[in-house]
Amino acid sequence: MKIGYLGPEASFTHHAVKSIFNNEEYIAFPTIPDCLEALAENKVERAVVPLENALEGSVPITIDYLFHDVDLHITAELISPIEQHLMVHPDNAARFQDVKKIMSHSHALAQCHKYLYYRFRGVTLEPSTSTSAAAKYTSEHPEENIAAIGNALAADTYGLTVVEKNIHDFHFNHTRFVVLTSEKESELLPFERDAEKSTLMITLPSDDRAGALHQVLSAFSWRQLSLSKIESRPLKTGLGNYFFIIDVEKPVGGVLMQGAIEELEALGCTVKVLGSYKKHLLEPAK
Repeated sequence: MKIGYLGPEASFTHHAVKSIFNNEEYIAFPTIPDCLEALAENKVERAVVPLENALEGSVPITIDYLFHDVDLHITAELISPIEQHLMVHPDNAARFQDVKKIMSHSHALAQCHKYLYYRFRGVTLEPSTSTSAAAKYTSEHPEENIAAIGNALAADTYGLTVVEKNIHDFHFNHTRFVVLTSEKESELLPFERDAEKSTLMITLPSDDRAGALHQVLSAFSWRQLSLSKIESRPLKTGLGNYFFIIDVEKPVGGVLMQGAIEELEALGCTVKVLGSYKKHLLEPAK
């Protein structure tokens, strides 16, 4: 099986893939859209991308792409602890406090905001497509005296020296990754059975009636279906137009969930079921 992921090698996503898939072919993609398009075009059979971080919230490009651009389905959720380290080329380890630039994924830079503000105020912060992309660039350009923020696996893979460990601002930092497939009724792997939760994308009725969101939430409330997340994202059709991504602590196949979806559709809502799936807790990337 070919598994696509947000790369390059040694990214947090790569760690998540290796933690759950054994002896498969891993294929790195430079961006989340590239990875999702590869799955939609059947170039890979599964794709793993980040969906949400405990400190920085949702990854908008993932959510928007799943809503607007591709018809893919979540088959598993992977929760990974995130430990961010400052790393440099070995040639620059003795002078790391004089680095000219610090690179990493935008979420990683934000997760280390306080550390960077107090320790490297004024130093250029440059977002990259992933933490491992930043580590790879740093390893290839020792003459620039730059640093990267990423995991210990990236430092080891690209031969960098970790000069400051655990620089993230809060130590309950976790990222939620999702395993995606292009088929609703695929031949599921064992870890994709026994679903614990579901993710829905809901568009409100077009008549803009008062209380529409309250009606949506009531469809779950009176059935005692617990929502662990509700978030709005722009529909990209004008200001004030949104869709909602909702996580429900039940699989879609149950009677109560089917009833809730039917009620929403009767109200004039559009409901896109991203999938029902099981949650898996991973060890930190080492």
